[in-house]
Amino acid sequence: MTAQQETRPETKPETQAPRWSPQRSLPQPQPQPQPQPQPQPQPQQRQSQPPTPQPSALLRHAAVFLPAAVPRQGRVAFWSPDGDPLPEAGTPAPLTVVRPHGAGVRSRTVPAVTFSVAAALPLLVRAPRSPAAHPATRAWGTAATQALTLAARGRLLPGLTPEGVDAWRAGPLDAADIAHLRAIAAALPHEGYATPLAGRRPLRLPEPEALVRAFLDAVADSLPRTPAAAVAAGRPFAAREPQRVPGIQEWAAQVAAGADTGVGLSLRLDLSSFRLFDEAEGEETRRAGAAVVQVHSLADPTLVTDAGQLWAGTAGAGFGPRARIDAVLALRRAARVWPPLLRLLDQPVPDALALSDPELEDLLGVAATRLAAAGVVVHWPRELARTLSATAVVRSTAPGSATDGTAFFDAEHLFAFSWELALGGDRLTPGEMDALAQAHRPVVRLRDQWVRVDPELVRKARKRELGLLDPVDALATALSGTAEIDGERVEAVPVGALAALRERLTAELAPLPQPAALKATLRDYQARGLAWLDLMTSLGLGGCLADDMGLGKTVTLIALHLHRDRREPTLVVCPASLLGNWQREIEKFAPGTPVRRFHGGGRSTEDLTSCTGGFVLTTYGTMRASAALLAEQRWGMVVADEAQHVKNPHSATAKALRTIPAPARVALTGTPVENNLSELWALLDWTTPGLLGPLTTFRARHARPVEHQQEEDGGNEAAVARLAALVRPFLLRRKKSDPGIAPELPPKTETDHPVSLTREQVSLYQAAVDEAMAVIESSEGIERRGMIMKLLASLKQICNHPAQYLKEEQPRLPHRSGKLALLDELLDTIVAEGGSVLVFTQYVTMARLIERHLAARGIATQLLHGGTPVARREELVDRFQAGEVPVFLLSLKAAGTGLNLTRAGHVVHFDRWWNPAVEEQATDRAYRIGQTQPVQVHRIIAEGTVEDRIAEMLEAKRALADAVLGSGEAALTELTDRELADLVSLRRPA
Repeated sequence: MTAQQETRPETKPETQAPRWSPQRSLPQPQPQPQPQPQPQPQPQQRQSQPPTPQPSALLRHAAVFLPAAVPRQGRVAFWSPDGDPLPEAGTPAPLTVVRPHGAGVRSRTVPAVTFSVAAALPLLVRAPRSPAAHPATRAWGTAATQALTLAARGRLLPGLTPEGVDAWRAGPLDAADIAHLRAIAAALPHEGYATPLAGRRPLRLPEPEALVRAFLDAVADSLPRTPAAAVAAGRPFAAREPQRVPGIQEWAAQVAAGADTGVGLSLRLDLSSFRLFDEAEGEETRRAGAAVVQVHSLADPTLVTDAGQLWAGTAGAGFGPRARIDAVLALRRAARVWPPLLRLLDQPVPDALALSDPELEDLLGVAATRLAAAGVVVHWPRELARTLSATAVVRSTAPGSATDGTAFFDAEHLFAFSWELALGGDRLTPGEMDALAQAHRPVVRLRDQWVRVDPELVRKARKRELGLLDPVDALATALSGTAEIDGERVEAVPVGALAALRERLTAELAPLPQPAALKATLRDYQARGLAWLDLMTSLGLGGCLADDMGLGKTVTLIALHLHRDRREPTLVVCPASLLGNWQREIEKFAPGTPVRRFHGGGRSTEDLTSCTGGFVLTTYGTMRASAALLAEQRWGMVVADEAQHVKNPHSATAKALRTIPAPARVALTGTPVENNLSELWALLDWTTPGLLGPLTTFRARHARPVEHQQEEDGGNEAAVARLAALVRPFLLRRKKSDPGIAPELPPKTETDHPVSLTREQVSLYQAAVDEAMAVIESSEGIERRGMIMKLLASLKQICNHPAQYLKEEQPRLPHRSGKLALLDELLDTIVAEGGSVLVFTQYVTMARLIERHLAARGIATQLLHGGTPVARREELVDRFQAGEVPVFLLSLKAAGTGLNLTRAGHVVHFDRWWNPAVEEQATDRAYRIGQTQPVQVHRIIAEGTVEDRIAEMLEAKRALADAVLGSGEAALTELTDRELADLVSLRRPA
């Protein structure tokens, strides 16, 4: 770049400021960098140099390299482009730089501090990791790191400067080194090379690439001259002082010529010279084994020749005069990794290495890996490019096996499990595998070609039968695509009927026509759910529809019933609160379809036998009491709604449900997993008995690795993936946040409202903690766990209202609870705007207190809890949906599922439940299909209390719930005393 001196007119247009853009390349400088005069340093002077300052004090200034005639005497200067004061460090010295000036550029002198290259290195290497470092300093720090890496790799070459002084250079550089050097130069800001070349008019700046190359040489020339080498002062290439070395100019010229054209080695195996064994013919073909030595240029990897041609002088241009010497040195280094290469050094021309069978086998195995790590690549012949592979396969042992699920699980035969070998993707015949099993050489003859053989594959060919699998394990292997063999997880594929079944389970679903009798238009995702349920029930496998609450699982199931069109009725088992909802939905979407309730004291067998082709509705309690009677009937399908009610497989309800036979079973739930993966097993083992094997096996093989790793380090991805692949075909899960569903729902806003405790609440809270912790710390076992549960319940009641905790019969409610005060504010606004709201609490006692308080304020409310009769529940829902009552108080456990309350535009959680999925189910009473207004969710949290810490835990647990995991309230009873104290201690806001 050219520029006029300060006293001259403005620069011409072609030298104006835009030429300073770092993306533009600069003209080439003169071959020799500017020498910097340096005094001969004495050891005492080097020791008195100021120490390197802290990086934060100097790295924010721009660095620039000042080359010297003797590379190690170069300097690194720091200067401030913004004129900021420099720290007192290094050697102060004025620095001439070229800066933009108006529309042109000019030179100016600025203050700077300089360091020797060796002293600057510890500072520069920190720059790339410092966000405060100047971009020019970061670039030079990257160059320093490359220079040190080259030295660590032994890339140092001795030579002479043009003045005959001893100097080390960085080299030889391979293609990757040169590319790295050029990338640094391209990224170097102009402040990093702003010093003009001396004696040039007009002014010229150094070429960045040449300057970076000079810096690499300066580092290389500084490092070998350590204090330990000072004893060799006066000897070249060891002392720091310049040493003139006459008489070695010719040798130095050869070194310089090969500095950037070093050579590397590779080995080419020649198949025609192997000692081979033809397994098909049973004859040995003995030839002298050989590995041909190839030499290639490090700077240009495309330049390759055989060592024989290099020694004969026929390699062509591109290899320097030192190529043979460098090749021999490279052979010595490679022989340290693989000793047989030493024999090449005894040959006049190290062109080919004769190999014995053990050496060939070694080279085909671990030796090639070690050589590749040392930079010597082993090239296989084309004939060995196609290699053998092994896959575990699962196939039915019975001819003509059916591909439907019922026949599959009813089959008494086992499935064969074996290794199958393939050549280039083509399976080997049993005869070829037998021939391979007898192989005793590293290569064999198969299908008119030589094939490289891994000894492990020979072992699998010899012992290819892996045993038998029962249908459950066979299906699990087919769906997950992996199997565990000898403690190692390997790829496994099904064949035959099992492959056909997997194909049907995993193939894209074909759309079904909507049943003509259905008086509704299914949304796209509901239509896909119908097609999936039809596939699973037609296969006899059953399924779990686990869509989020409010996405229309009921109407999808009604559509499935109409599509199946069976004479036998469909039995629906659901909570008592949902009987009315099911009857209304059936009458609405499938008018004319018979529907009977089998519930209550007046139920009779006529309710079961008189509902041909329709629905029979019953509750879990009635089903449990009348399981024997229900089991005697013929059902076309059995449906378990809110199926989390049978998540405990050992409960009487779950056992009773399993006794009712049906050709198709469907579970409906919005929360397939609330607390642990055993709940998932319970659901799927009912819909598809035997799918996941015994519970103990499922816990050991799938649940425990997933749950344990989720707690420890955020998740065992492999275990989660295996379980997901196994259950995915049998469980259809859609969320409201899914791209295909979210646009069909109104927006939902969630807000946490922290409130302060009143003085009364603070006193009660602290007293409860102090009293309980004193007892808990001296107890253990089940007694300790019980005390912790009691303490947590007490603290939550205190956070709600002192009257709830103190069990006051005639309480004074206002001005005693921060939560109640905030609820008043929320309801005043909602009611004034004509809105409707659901208020959830897990305590019926607290719900009655709120009801009493709001009645005193003249706000109309109604309350639903577990003791509300079924008929009364339906009446309450209808009144609220009709807009007759603006505030609906609900017990979380009794009303958290099943109800359709889309009249509400607000949902208030007065207290927190331990499981976020339960709260979300409650919210879904309003936020569901059919909702036409935005939904606002308000969570009231007592600030600084156990509720505050639980809120944090719930956010983390929400992520676990998404991975079908959870720990539940019981996990808190296992906390240590210190952890428990930290959880329940009262933290007052600052």
